[in-house]
This record gives sequence, structure tokens and C-alpha cells, in this order.
Amino acid sequence: MDLFAHSAKTRRTNQPLAERMRPRSLAELVGQEHLVAPGRLLSQIAAGKALPSLILWGPPGTGKTTLARLLGEAVKANLVALSAVSSGVKDVREVAAAAAGRRDQFSTRTILFIDEIHRFSKAQQDALLPHVEAGTVILIGATTENPSFGVIAALLSRCKVVRLEPLGADELGTLARRAIADRERGLGALRAALPDVVLDPLVALAQGDARRLLNTLEVAAELARAETADDAEAVITQRHLDEAAQQKTLLYDKAGDEHYGVVSALIKSLRGSDPDAAVYWMTRMLEAGEDPRFVIRRLVIFAAEDIGLADPQALQVAIAALHAFELVGLPEGVLPLTQAALYLATAPKSNTALTTYAAARRLVRDRGPLPVPKKLRNAPTALARAEGHGEGYKYPHEFEGHYVPDEYLPDELIGEALYTPSDSGYEAEVKARLEALAERKRGGES
Repeated sequence: MDLFAHSAKTRRTNQPLAERMRPRSLAELVGQEHLVAPGRLLSQIAAGKALPSLILWGPPGTGKTTLARLLGEAVKANLVALSAVSSGVKDVREVAAAAAGRRDQFSTRTILFIDEIHRFSKAQQDALLPHVEAGTVILIGATTENPSFGVIAALLSRCKVVRLEPLGADELGTLARRAIADRERGLGALRAALPDVVLDPLVALAQGDARRLLNTLEVAAELARAETADDAEAVITQRHLDEAAQQKTLLYDKAGDEHYGVVSALIKSLRGSDPDAAVYWMTRMLEAGEDPRFVIRRLVIFAAEDIGLADPQALQVAIAALHAFELVGLPEGVLPLTQAALYLATAPKSNTALTTYAAARRLVRDRGPLPVPKKLRNAPTALARAEGHGEGYKYPHEFEGHYVPDEYLPDELIGEALYTPSDSGYEAEVKARLEALAERKRGGES
């Protein structure tokens, strides 16, 4: 089942323009220079004929399916495609069995391309894992979602994640002009003209998606041709473009460049304590079709990263929004999300969870795995006690105020300060308490 056949003999005239214009080689690919330029990762894979399992992560219309096909051709492997939306465990097992047969009889490798792999359930991914691990199939999975959230860790660890970027305006412009000029696969036979004044809004409408660009262009060119005499050039106008697009959609692509812009605006509005802007940007995301769980994940991260101990309740509110949404779903589920966004926007702010972890991470990386002080080690056996484990440890609950001055860092790090509380919200109380404890420590109280 090769869904990527594209030779002149098999090409159908009723294929969409985006399908007809698929690149036939890596050299024809527009964009993704960080992957396919000479000396880059995928060009080296193609040249060396060695192909590991890959997860292609990127927005729609950036060439994930095309890359899978081109890489399969480069290594002369049989390429089989499944859609995670319509395929199940039975399909995976059938593909693996056929792949094993081809390998054993003809020494032929099989690439299994799974589109929307993040939609595969855990059970489906578990069924796929042993075949990838054994090398029966080379997996190429395509996803528009962060694979860390949609692909199980065991499968992800056996694949190389390759990030594809949204296509830029120049790259989209190149694709549009190539399609207009190409008489074999493109729109050259229509003798259509695409003025710059129309190209720019076409590129903006595409939002980094080559498929959207080409399919819209095809309809616009056909409209222009239908209104133009046979012997005249068909000039595409803004009216043709508007008609082809049918309606102006929210400039938001769940995996495209504007996606990241709107998400960034939401986080910055929350951080800036602006509840109006925070709810506006969140609503932009939800109304454009964003998965509410993605929004909730951002709220949970924000609660820990930008509020933290300034209001420990913030993280609980964000988690409660997740549970509430799972309980009621849409459309009512937007209400707990809105409540959470309002709470986070108006809460006191502190980023000490972020800065403290970063400081600790630097110490761990710079100083390595320093030994645990003996007094902090458990002493469950006579041998451990003989080694001095637990010796000198002071149990805080046996002292006034449930505190006793002592050192808990490795000896080499004594005196290092990682956590500096802010003066914001509840953290101001934490700061005062830690300062009082530090004063007791300096005074040598016990």
C-alpha cells in the first residue's frame, strides 16, 4: 500500500495542485534548510543510505509527508503509510508481518509512515514499539503536536525527533510562482498571472502552510481563467483570491507561526497581570479550534513558573481547571478555563521556581555528583552504622520550633544560595521566615 506514488504514469489530472506539486527530490524541497541543506542532518541520511526511525514534528503544510517519501526513495525502502486517525493495532501488526516477510525474502527494508502519530493511543503505540525496536520497520511518524505529549517515552527514545519550521513568506512566494509557471504539474496551462499585489495576501492567508497556499491558488487561478477570454492571460485579482478562500479565518494555525505568537501573547498577558488581555488571547486560541488541553497545560506551567510560592493556590486552580474541563467538556468547559486565567492573571507573581531550579542545575552540571554527607544517609544496617551513616544528624522535631541549625548541602557547596524569595504575595512570608531561621543559624542557636 504505497500512498506516495507520484510518477507521470500514475498521476491523475484531478489531483489537487498541492499533491501534483510535491517535490520529486530533496533539491526541489522549499524550506527546511536547517535539515536538508548540504551537510545537514537529512541530506547526510539520504546520502549515507542509513535511515533511523524519525518523528517529524512541525506545522501543517511544511513537508512532513513529502520528506518521508523522499527519504524512503533515497534509501530504496518500501514505504507503507497508515493514518493514526483510521488505523488500529491490527493494521500495525499486518504491516509488521508483511515487512518481516519482505526483509527475510528480498532483504528489503520497510518504512512505516504514520500520519498524525500523536493520535495513536498508548495501546497502539505499545503494539508498534517491538517492531521498531527489532528493526522490522523504520518508523517515520508525522505530528503537529509536541511529541513529548503525544508519543510514549519508550517509542520516542527509539526515534530521532526532527523539527520542521513554518515556511516563510519568501519560500511560500517561491512555491506560488513555481506552480504558476509549471506546465507539467502546475498551472502553466491556464496561462494565469499572479501579480505581487495578490501574491502578498495569498502568502499571508497561507499562514506558513504550503498546502493551503497551493490549493487556494489553484481555485483562484481557475476562477480567473473562467472569466478571461481564451486568448488572453488570466490575471488573478484580490476578488478571485477572496472567492477562493471563501471566508476570512482567524489568523491562527494550531501548529504554525501565528500559533506561537498568540500563545506568547497569552503568557505575557498573564505575566503582566492583565486579565482582559489574558482572556482575550485565550479566547482567540479556543475559538480558532485549539485543543483546550493545550491551553490548560500552558496555564499549569505558568502557575509554577511565574507565580509559584507567591500564591501556592495558583497551581491548584490550574490543575482544578483541567479536572473540571475533563468532567464537563465543551462548551461549558471554557468557564473553568476562564476562571483559571483570571486567577493567574490577578495573582501575585514570582519566578523563583524557575530561577532556583536553574541555579541548582548549574551546580549539578558544573560540580558533578558530589557525595551525600554521611549524616544525611540512612543507617538501616549495622554495616551502614559502622560506616558512620546517620551519625551527627539532628532531628528537627526534637528541637524548639521544629528547627535546628545544620547543613544539608554537600560539604563542597556549603554557603551556596540557590533560592532567593521575592517580596511578592505569600512568598514575602516565606522570605521573612527564612531570614529568621538564617539569623538563628548565624547566632549558633540549637
